[in-house]
Amino acid sequence: MINKKVANVTDALEGVKDNMTFMFGGFGLSGIPENAIAKLVKLNIKGLTCISNNAGVDDFGLGLLLQQKQIKKMISSYVGENDEFERQMLSGELDVELIPQGTLAERCRAAQAGFPAVYTPAGFGTEVAEGKETREFDGKMYVLEHAFKADFAFVKAWKGDEAGNLIFKGTARNFNPNMCGAAKITVAEVEELVPVGELDPNQIHIPGIFVQRIFQGEKYEKRIEQRTVRQRS
Repeated sequence: MINKKVANVTDALEGVKDNMTFMFGGFGLSGIPENAIAKLVKLNIKGLTCISNNAGVDDFGLGLLLQQKQIKKMISSYVGENDEFERQMLSGELDVELIPQGTLAERCRAAQAGFPAVYTPAGFGTEVAEGKETREFDGKMYVLEHAFKADFAFVKAWKGDEAGNLIFKGTARNFNPNMCGAAKITVAEVEELVPVGELDPNQIHIPGIFVQRIFQGEKYEKRIEQRTVRQRS
């Protein structure tokens, strides 16, 4: 069994540099690779193209990279609650490609599976389809969407073993599984890292073949993007 374990986030991010394309798992602030993002901020690499459902909030998640002007292009589905993301997009400082959420997921999955492209009905007849190939199947029109090409995919799981097998918990099982193996190098950070053989094979969501590096993260904040509570009666 190949051991994918690395000592820390520094070793996990070996080889990252300016002008690369990165994938980031997570949805809102759920299941984001907090340790990898924090380290990228410290490394201060620039000119990044980031593929992620959204860009966190102003002071957390990918919002930290936006604050430092480290991202040149965001490929995402949702501007979300990030005021700085919105400001940079409207001012022209940030190149933004907005994609239907299902299409974003499928372009990740296509890259993971080795498919060069997929046809989807989402966006046909709208700005999303401008300049793209379209084709009719069984009387319905579809848009050709190309698989993503990324240098690194950064994902976050609940548990993992030293062979890279991963288990996701709750809503962290969103874009994270589709991004595993969808880039040249997949880096997984986990809350708990165990020896090979300790995970129930029936509970594993992603096999280790899709992961190149794995490490145990620390100091997870797990913030809630929109806290909603019921009024006391």
